[in-house]
Amino acid sequence: MSVQALAGQRGQGTATMSDSPPGRLLVTMATYNERENVPPLIAAVHEQAPHADILVIDDNSPDGTGRVVDELAKADPRVHALHRPGKLGLGTATLAAMRYAMDNDYTFHLNLDADFSHPPRYIPAILAGMRDHDVMIGSRYVPGGGTQDWPLSRRMISKSVNFYVRLLLGLPVRDASGAFRCYRVAKLREAMLERVQSRGYSFQQEVLFRCHRAGCRIGETPIIFENRKAGSSKVNWKESIRSLTMLTWLGVQNVFGRA
Repeated sequence: MSVQALAGQRGQGTATMSDSPPGRLLVTMATYNERENVPPLIAAVHEQAPHADILVIDDNSPDGTGRVVDELAKADPRVHALHRPGKLGLGTATLAAMRYAMDNDYTFHLNLDADFSHPPRYIPAILAGMRDHDVMIGSRYVPGGGTQDWPLSRRMISKSVNFYVRLLLGLPVRDASGAFRCYRVAKLREAMLERVQSRGYSFQQEVLFRCHRAGCRIGETPIIFENRKAGSSKVNWKESIRSLTMLTWLGVQNVFGRA
């Protein structure tokens, strides 16, 4: 099924949890100073996917996010916390979440950002797409998708980077950098995640590349990427440049068959 066809079928907000494939679902989010966002986000996720377990990977947030999650976990057995000793980065946090999903025999692993930029209302459409895909992306760049209140310069940079990555890595997607994704855990076991070199912003593209190389069927469904509801952005331009360098190196390896 084409990206556009899937977007047309799944992107209009009509999917329900009854459309989801059977299996155990783990929803994960990495946190650093997100105590205001996490409780309402967990509640919103459970409104859309009541059967989901939720794992929060917290990097010893100074604002006490980890303690808030521990309190939520005491009251709800579906909520779990993974505490790390410091700010180790989004890439390693997502890898830890993937290992947790594999070690605990979940069927699906869905990841989203902890700041409400990935609205949970799109979860049913993403899960519905997992009936005939191994990776589903909540995409800003298929028909029906978009971004909220982004300046033209940011939209142009994001689209240019996505075009560059698709060209270098041969990825059959419009949005290779978004973190709002669901993976079939059985296919993650085949994706050679131990070879992932990226730890910063390039992580999402590299994992998608590894999944593509493992034969994953990748689909996209439209989302509107929204601005965070509370807290401050973690955008780091030095890391952006470092990640672009990493992607270029990975692309060169891909061209010469060494990736």
